Amino acid sequence: MTARPQDDAPRPNGAEDAEAPFWRRKSLNEMTVEEWESLCDGCAKCCLLKLVDVGSDEVDYTDVACRLLDLGTCRCNHYPMRKEIVADCVVLRPETMKDIGWLPSTCAYRLIGEGKDLPWWHPLVSGDPETVHEAGISVRGRAIREHRVREDELEDHIVTWPE
Repeated sequence: MTARPQDDAPRPNGAEDAEAPFWRRKSLNEMTVEEWESLCDGCAKCCLLKLVDVGSDEVDYTDVACRLLDLGTCRCNHYPMRKEIVADCVVLRPETMKDIGWLPSTCAYRLIGEGKDLPWWHPLVSGDPETVHEAGISVRGRAIREHRVREDELEDHIVTWPE
């Protein structure tokens, strides 16, 4: 089982510096909505369909993307309404992070929640939204559309690369 982010985690170096970027100074709960949203690196790994073992709660990622995901941009086509359109969409919020143990190790929400810093390819660090794709972190070029896979075929699409 993946470690769950803890909002009381120690901040990375720079947390005491008022000039440090917000993600080094603030906990997830202290962030504004804009800061919170900007933490998303656009990898879209959270938009991959996952299989959960009922007995162990173990989560397996598939290479099958949610029907709302634009596979080119790795962004949701209906972000404001995603939960209304896809009932089992998990909306990440500071108050729910402690209950979500399946975020990949590269996820900024998880990293910050664990007191770690953002990697070089994160758009907030690089200043370029393409670095997450150039670094091979995103699902771009690796995911397939949900409508191409029957539900009984999902197990055939389990992958380990999102972790």
